[in-house]
Amino acid sequence: MNTLRISLLMIIFGSTVVSAGEWIEGRVTHVRDVDTIEVSNLPVRLKGVDGPELNERGGQAAKRWMQKAILRKPVRCWLTGKKTYDRWVGTCFDASERDIGALAIGAGQARDCPRYSGGKYTSLETKESRKLPSHSYCK
Repeated sequence: MNTLRISLLMIIFGSTVVSAGEWIEGRVTHVRDVDTIEVSNLPVRLKGVDGPELNERGGQAAKRWMQKAILRKPVRCWLTGKKTYDRWVGTCFDASERDIGALAIGAGQARDCPRYSGGKYTSLETKESRKLPSHSYCK
């Protein structure tokens, strides 16, 4: 049985074990906000993406943007093996292999989080994204 199938069975039965450098694939079953999605019910925090919280300026609009972009669509995510709260940290890609975090930042819905991205997304920030709150944990 391949690693993906084992991982999906573990997710279904509630014993999620993720190791560093693991790919998961599935449909986006829920969008919590612009930087947290659920892939086949597994919460994934987009690495290096600083999105507004739902109660902050732009938060609801950013969530709606992400829902329109990827809800119920297939994605694959490279998980780091790290966890923040109940979410696994990873970089996710749509069916066209586009980085979902980069798309959100380029669309003005989120910012780069240089502490975790290493500045990977800084050049993608727009005038609109720079108006969004920047969280202290990203500095």
